[in-house]
Amino acid sequence: MPIKIKRIYDPPHCADGQRVLVDRLWPRGLSKERAAVDLWLKDIAPSAELRRWFSHDPDKWREFQRRYFRELKRLSEPVEALRKRAATGRVTLLYAAKDAEHNNAAALKTFLETR
Repeated sequence: MPIKIKRIYDPPHCADGQRVLVDRLWPRGLSKERAAVDLWLKDIAPSAELRRWFSHDPDKWREFQRRYFRELKRLSEPVEALRKRAATGRVTLLYAAKDAEHNNAAALKTFLETR
């Protein structure tokens, strides 16, 4: 399953394959044309409550992943839609957070690759 992650503010590239935004909120200051998003799966993003709790604190990363994975297990439809896309070619999960290591796209990639 060829899945990559990339910050949405980075320029699109042909090697990205299908570009899927996995944030609940549209990124600030970014036009839809510049974002070049093929699909916006906002329902697969962490709940607003979990996002606020995490607040991109690396010390909460393990617990964030545990809680987010629990949410993802209840979201079978968007998760399976994403798996199907990845099975047919390269998919790049797009996120807006500044932290390239501790963000929902990184956690989602781990979830898709290990479950």
